[in-house]
Amino acid sequence: MNDEFRLPVRVYMEDTDAGGIVYYVNYLKFMERARSEWLRDLGLDQQTLLDEGTQLVVYRMACHYAKPARLDEALTVTAKITQQGRCRMTFEQQVRRDEELLCSATVEIACLNAATLRPKAWPSSLNTTPSSITTSID
Repeated sequence: MNDEFRLPVRVYMEDTDAGGIVYYVNYLKFMERARSEWLRDLGLDQQTLLDEGTQLVVYRMACHYAKPARLDEALTVTAKITQQGRCRMTFEQQVRRDEELLCSATVEIACLNAATLRPKAWPSSLNTTPSSITTSID
């Protein structure tokens, strides 16, 4: 498994404010798309997980906005797992324009039972601990 997943995105008019700059919350949407595409890269998708009784939710997030992205720019959104516990997984994510960092976030995802919304262990299909990930006890 590649430690860092990369997703190319283009900034469209709908992503920007009146000044043609990406509206801050849309960086979070770009990051969500990258995590969803990471799942697809593993051969999974959100609907299949829900059908199996598993729901993934953002538990905690810390975000830093460094520089603005603008209309029509090509960006790269990354997702890299840095910790995986029994019920939680932490991603480091970045949005870049070429090599220039625009936005970064630490995103903690919780695995829940879709019916009860209580924590549950990751399904075996999501146990993706590469050697560079540190594990923790939840």
